[in-house]
Amino acid sequence: MNPVIKRGIFDMTLAMVMSGTIGWFVLQSGQSPYNVVFFRCLIGAPVLALLCYHLKAFSNSGLDAKRILIAAGGGVALVMNWLLLFSAYPLASISVTTIVYNFQPFMLVGLGALFLGERVSGTKLGWMGLAFTGMLAMTLSGAPIGGQAGLGYVTGILLSLGAAFCYAVAAFVTRQLRGTSPYVIALIQVLTGIVILLPFADFNALPSSPQSWAMVATIGVVHTGAMYAFLYSAIQKLPVIMTGTLSFLYPVVAIVVDMLAYGHVLTPGQALGGAAILLAAVGTTLNLTPRHLLPRHRKA
Repeated sequence: MNPVIKRGIFDMTLAMVMSGTIGWFVLQSGQSPYNVVFFRCLIGAPVLALLCYHLKAFSNSGLDAKRILIAAGGGVALVMNWLLLFSAYPLASISVTTIVYNFQPFMLVGLGALFLGERVSGTKLGWMGLAFTGMLAMTLSGAPIGGQAGLGYVTGILLSLGAAFCYAVAAFVTRQLRGTSPYVIALIQVLTGIVILLPFADFNALPSSPQSWAMVATIGVVHTGAMYAFLYSAIQKLPVIMTGTLSFLYPVVAIVVDMLAYGHVLTPGQALGGAAILLAAVGTTLNLTPRHLLPRHRKA
């Protein structure tokens, strides 16, 4: 195998493993979503700035006032995405939240159709229908999880959907910044997060133990700075189809972490619904059609 491809696979795998563990760090930090996201931005910003400097991204950033404003707008959507996602974890569990969060591709397709006039094929509509069916199955089969049930569970799912939509908006906005270094875009986004979250951060409820501070610091350094580095490195090295395939390690890792750390096991209905959502997300992301899923028959 090509060494560049091998390194890309390693980088993408590492980035997805980091993503899959973030829920545990958020819950273990004991901080409110506002504080977690604020410190994620505050700690992640200098890490990303150093990364930009090391890669000489500032010199070829392609930035102007318009692009900075667009990137900042994407930053608002990204920060809202984090707030909603972190708020959903304790309500619907890390596993369910992460699976529902994978509705992002369908929302991005919808935004493209609505604002860019992109055509939505019958196949993609079929995948959306499968994902929606999976969503209904997960919602209707929601059992008590971690002491939360009923309205709390449904609220967690709705928050996850809101997070997915905000992420899709952030990705849609980023599409308009082709030619701009992704590392610089990420830096602008977290700097935007610092500004908009500063009034909401609760400095009277800061982490009270070294362990809590370690969790928050890890989210800023590892899950923001390092993860962006490995993710964008992989995107530059791998074919789109391989990047899309490896991205689904994220929910798998999150489900395993949730099971090992908190003993949360998906009910049969949740598992079937989740499988439908993830299959539909894979199909949409990789532009698969039903014939791709059928076994190939050799000619006689």
